[in-house]
This record gives sequence, C-alpha cells and structure tokens, in this order.
Amino acid sequence: MKKYLLIIVASFFTSFAFAQSYSEEVDLMQAAFGMAKKDIVSAFVQPSASQGEAFWTLYDQYETERKALGKERIALLEQYAQQYEKLTSEQADAWTTKAIALQKNTDKLISKYYKKIKAASDGLVATQFYQVEYYVLTGIRIEVLEGIPFIRK
Repeated sequence: MKKYLLIIVASFFTSFAFAQSYSEEVDLMQAAFGMAKKDIVSAFVQPSASQGEAFWTLYDQYETERKALGKERIALLEQYAQQYEKLTSEQADAWTTKAIALQKNTDKLISKYYKKIKAASDGLVATQFYQVEYYVLTGIRIEVLEGIPFIRK
C-alpha cells in the first residue's frame, strides 16, 4: 500500500511541472491521482459481484465531489505560498479557518458516502472504503504538510 501511495504522491507533485496553467495543473493532477487511486481502491475494496456496480457508481460520485474539495485545497495551498513571506495575523487566521472548514467538509463527504455504500452493499465494503480512503488521504496530507513551511515571526 505504501508503494501505491508514494506513486500517487509523486505523480501528484510532479504534474505541476508539465501543466501550462493553474487550472490545467489542477485538472492534470486530479486526473493522474484519480486513476492511480481507483487502482488502489479496487485492490482493497472487495464488493461482491452483486454489489460491484452500485459500489463503483457511488465511488465515482464520491470522487467527483472529492475532486471539487481538492481544487479548493490546492487553491488554498497556492494562496498560502503566495502570502507566506508577508503573512499577516488576519491572513493566517482566514487561511486556517478555511483549512479547518475544508477538513470538516472532507470528513462529512466520506461519512456521507460510507453510509451510501453501506446501504448499497454492506458494512464490510463500506468499512474497506473508509479505511482505504483515510489511508490515502492521510498519506497525501503528510506529504503536503512536510512541504509547507511553518510560520515564523
């Protein structure tokens, strides 16, 4: 699993160099990340034959919503990078407030789809989804946080 996560994170960050604009960067990163992530999910989430179609339909819906939050997160990171050198107290507070809201929205989204997947399949498949989703997102967050400088006075 760690090997897959490292591949995703590497493709996530190296795609910055190949895109021509910010919007294209985001779309390219999400496309590369989405394909690799779906491979990871399919290796760890094991719906039965009768559950498979419903699970993948819900998973695709989830990914669409997650990607929208991902675009907001990337924009927020870009804002931080632009403001970092001369960050005011007000800017820091606004940035952190938005980061907390995005985290809450991500948690709500996963919870919402956990419930939908459980209703369409069973608790085991829903828990597999939950586990792999948080594993991948936590790994990416760690990589991103390691690259963000701490604020200093």
